[in-house]
Amino acid sequence: MWEKRALQASIAIAALLPVSAGLWDILHGLSGSVGWADNHHRYLSGLLLAIGLGFWSAIPGIETRTARIRLLTTLVVIGGLARLLGLALGDAATPLVVTALVMELLVTPLLCLWQIRVIAGSDRLGTHLRHFAP
Repeated sequence: MWEKRALQASIAIAALLPVSAGLWDILHGLSGSVGWADNHHRYLSGLLLAIGLGFWSAIPGIETRTARIRLLTTLVVIGGLARLLGLALGDAATPLVVTALVMELLVTPLLCLWQIRVIAGSDRLGTHLRHFAP
């Protein structure tokens, strides 16, 4: 039970980043940019916000939200791989970019794997308890 609660808390905290970054960028856009680029940035920021909200929506009943967490993790990892390609093509490795890459290619997949472990633990516990049920 403690591991489930720790996972839920970790996802709640980790999802603060896409939710807050998405909201910030929707409201502020790109500095000095006009037209399509700024509008496209707001759209992509809305997707980032939605990913964070999606992770938050998986917190209640986390042991039953495997498909949702895997889908969101896949989206985040694909975005991280695109960001990594950007670095290979010459984008600057700023502290924000490196932090985003750590979240996208390390933290999020680890949370997904942890959720699988929690499910396996709850399945084992449920099977074990059924053996002792009257």
